Amino acid sequence: MTSGDEAIQAAEQRAESTRGRNLPPYGALPDLPIPADTANLREGPNLNDACLALLPLVGVWRGEGEINYPTIDGPKKFAQQLTIAHDGRPFLYHEARSWLLDDEGNVIRPAARETGWWRPQADDTIELLLTHSSGILELFYGKTRGQASWELGTDAVIRTATAKEVTGAQRLYGIVNNGDLGYVEERAMVGQPMQPHVSALLRRVAG
Repeated sequence: MTSGDEAIQAAEQRAESTRGRNLPPYGALPDLPIPADTANLREGPNLNDACLALLPLVGVWRGEGEINYPTIDGPKKFAQQLTIAHDGRPFLYHEARSWLLDDEGNVIRPAARETGWWRPQADDTIELLLTHSSGILELFYGKTRGQASWELGTDAVIRTATAKEVTGAQRLYGIVNNGDLGYVEERAMVGQPMQPHVSALLRRVAG
């Protein structure tokens, strides 16, 4: 079992390659009169106290995962970059960009994209609003589990006329022992009951 001192030392070693990296200030010209987003807690505005329970999520993460569902020819491999950033106010910005991989790990094509907001509330509830490029809008509610995991489920799902049928989703995010971010998603869609759909393990690359 790793001691507290060993865990801190390991975290510092991992941070050596990421502590100096941050989001490029896209949308933030030099004369922007308000704070730009930051995915690095060492730079920019202080994290709002309301977001302290989400602090371990802040950063830029990259890694690989697997997609599987009865309605697709799977499983399929994918890679993803997840950005979770803030501007000092009581919410976090969320953006995930994915791309499909072949069996050798080569990029096939861009895949799913989603953007949204983590909104922690005074009663420790977490709201997560996500908009998907596929025409789906989801409102998740959840709570922190322990110090470094977050479980959420949909309260509402809205879709455009051209989007596939989605009736619900559940997500579990967690920081694993080596400091990586893992998550799993279950989804009910296209006539299928709630069941596993996506899993991924992401490594911090900035922040």
